[in-house]
Amino acid sequence: MKTYGYCRVSTAKQNIERQERNIRAACPDAIIIKEVYTGTCFQGRKELEKILARVQAGDCIIFDSVSRMSRDAEEGFTLYEKLYCKGISLVFLKEPHINTDTYKHALTSGVRMTGTSVDLILDGLNRYLMELAREQIRLAFGQAEKEVSDLRQRTKEGIETARLNGRQVGLPKGQHLETKKAKEAKDFIRSRNKDFGGTLSNEETWRLAGISRKTFYKYKKELREMAG
Repeated sequence: MKTYGYCRVSTAKQNIERQERNIRAACPDAIIIKEVYTGTCFQGRKELEKILARVQAGDCIIFDSVSRMSRDAEEGFTLYEKLYCKGISLVFLKEPHINTDTYKHALTSGVRMTGTSVDLILDGLNRYLMELAREQIRLAFGQAEKEVSDLRQRTKEGIETARLNGRQVGLPKGQHLETKKAKEAKDFIRSRNKDFGGTLSNEETWRLAGISRKTFYKYKKELREMAG
């Protein structure tokens, strides 16, 4: 029996360490699998697919939230039932009411039959309990899907509001985000390379700057363009 902890972030602003801490707190021995994936397509979650291919009956997969498993309600519910039928335990730290153990309890704790005509009513009640459990799972996945949709809409509206107010959204056309490392390398080239009044040859410059030959010539070209 193995326990896997699956962590996933879909944007650079999300913190994958928080998910890992939560899973470690619940199960210190969990095998942590991390995935950074920008998007919502389930088929693109390669690390999760690897877990699904190797898990066996008796194994357990822990998710910080149901949204880490799937943001699509129907797809998430289908996968949930598939894993449940294979004997895989699923744990959702933020939605414990839909853990497979809870679902299993709902399916096996039905009212006992009496052997009389009352069983027609009891059978209907048991079926209702099973459907109620399934509906709770669908609702959880549906809520995760809605939250993603709402976030997209708020982001879209925020960008449009900024644009209408005359604010610059993103970098101006033709400008690129420059990292601290790139700036330091360009400063080094500008001050030390022979083509900018320094004493170092091209090879000496890129080696001492700690950058590749290709990057050196790219930065050198940008510096010349900036100089006019």
